[in-house]
Amino acid sequence: MTLPEFGLLLISVMASSLGQFCLKFGAGQLGQVTGENALSHILRIATTPALLAGLAAYGIGAISYILLLTRVKLSVAAPSASLIYLASVLMGYFFFNEALPPVRILGLGFIMLGVVLVTTR
Repeated sequence: MTLPEFGLLLISVMASSLGQFCLKFGAGQLGQVTGENALSHILRIATTPALLAGLAAYGIGAISYILLLTRVKLSVAAPSASLIYLASVLMGYFFFNEALPPVRILGLGFIMLGVVLVTTR
């Protein structure tokens, strides 16, 4: 993977991770969906800034990923995009106080190892 290709991957991963963060933050503002409030929650999605920012970030991530796919094999790009898992787990831990048990850390290590093995020639 060349430096410009890695840059596209990084933009895609960071934008998609930011999208996940914003969607989680916005979902927290909505509160839990029930049968009684489902319609109002769906309507509030369109007016919650954090959710709109999350969707926009996902859009940027998707565009940069498409651009990456024009340059890199799918068999390299798709596993590399799994770096989003690492970012998501770390954001959950640092920003949302989610647990990070040793088995999850081990799993992330396997993901990282897999990305390295897949992207090296």
